[in-house]
Amino acid sequence: MSENSSSHAIPAATVRTQGTAAELGNRVPRYFDIVVVGFVGFLLLSNITATKLIDINVGVGHLIFDGGAILFPLTYILGDVLTEIYGLKRAKRAIYLGFAMSVIAALVFFLVQIAPPAEGYENQSAYEAVLGFVPRIVLASLLGYLFGQLLNALVLDKLRARFGENNMWIRLIGSTLVGEFADTLIFCTVAFYGIITGADFLNYLITGYVYKVAVEVILLPVTYLVIGWFKRHEPGWVGKSDPNLRLS
Repeated sequence: MSENSSSHAIPAATVRTQGTAAELGNRVPRYFDIVVVGFVGFLLLSNITATKLIDINVGVGHLIFDGGAILFPLTYILGDVLTEIYGLKRAKRAIYLGFAMSVIAALVFFLVQIAPPAEGYENQSAYEAVLGFVPRIVLASLLGYLFGQLLNALVLDKLRARFGENNMWIRLIGSTLVGEFADTLIFCTVAFYGIITGADFLNYLITGYVYKVAVEVILLPVTYLVIGWFKRHEPGWVGKSDPNLRLS
């Protein structure tokens, strides 16, 4: 080889490194961080807004629900996106992150609550009413979220393994039925059993479960649209036929 050609030669190690980087670049998810931020953000916001009860007159009666009901169903939609697009392993990572941030938020709210208010500060009671630390409610919320979301992700993943990529509605609704049941049962039991008992407790449990599942079913077309968008724009979603692009 001449001196001129050897001076322009690229070392084999460099070529292999560049090739590996290109291959890894194709596997890096584009929107995973955005979905996780939305997932955790909706979770924290729904926990805070759940302190307010809303009463809407619909003519034939009243719809009473807490503010968390507005955003919390979106966490299940994004939870479906996490498992459907990025796989069970990444979905569980996001769920644990949401759990950790919820614990941190509860601790921060509690520390601020017990800190002595400054002279002239007149909103201590208002702060406690909105963000006050109620151990039983906080524990119920954390446990319900954790087990509900994990079961939702696990069932969705198992149903996809069983039925393949077709019939997505089966795994979306099936995972919702299991996940929301665990969430509702744990939250209602830990938070209110003993305060609400007998037929009243059963009514409260069933009503909450049916409402959450109904919202998920009504929003199913939205979930389809969102997942469809990610499948078109995320190059490495787990349903890709090329095993080198699988992110699970």
